[in-house]
Amino acid sequence: MLLIAGLGNPGSEYQDNRHNIGFMAVDEINRKYKFSPWNKKFNALISNGTIEGEKVLLLKPQTYMNLSGQAVGEAMRFYKLQPENIIVIHDELDLVPGKLRVKTGGSSGGHNGIKSIDAHCGNNYRRIRIGIGHPQSKEQVTSHVLGNFSKADHEWLDPLLDALADNVGFLVNGKDSLFMNRISLAHEGETDHTPEADKKPKKQSHIRQARPQQAKELPTTGPMAEMLKKLFKNND
Repeated sequence: MLLIAGLGNPGSEYQDNRHNIGFMAVDEINRKYKFSPWNKKFNALISNGTIEGEKVLLLKPQTYMNLSGQAVGEAMRFYKLQPENIIVIHDELDLVPGKLRVKTGGSSGGHNGIKSIDAHCGNNYRRIRIGIGHPQSKEQVTSHVLGNFSKADHEWLDPLLDALADNVGFLVNGKDSLFMNRISLAHEGETDHTPEADKKPKKQSHIRQARPQQAKELPTTGPMAEMLKKLFKNND
């Protein structure tokens, strides 16, 4: 069994916050894989389902971010899981918006939700870090993470969450590098490594082909003008 915990703060006033991107991610997994409805247990909302033949428990702590470890630890002990069976999805200030990284163990990076989980479960679990960018000033960090995603943010956020849910099976199978690669390709598009000399000329779209071409202005003076006059005179 695998436990996937998305971090955030409960309550409608926080639902669109950058800090709640973990909640958003597990909500998308719940929807895409038709998991059970959310139920209250372990001081959290939980949902059960199967991905790639593996039983998965989705969990959204309802203890507020700073106490996330209470809910994750309670579920971990109830199901007799090890930290290796846990995946935590959370926001990451030190990654640019839309970047995603998978990490096992290591420092909490100052994230209070991760600090709490480390205290209750140890730190040998996988973390899905989703970049929300840094406001460049420590004084603005709180307002940034508790601020809502903008309309422009959703241009990268919605496709990213969709790709995360589509490819979560790679995580379930322990293929973290392949998971990150698929997310990167879906989010940024595959880079064309074909040498310039070998690239074929790009075809115009049917819309561009249908556009009337602007006529070039003919010269009125000089040798070219004289030649054109003789040419047109001979064709009359």
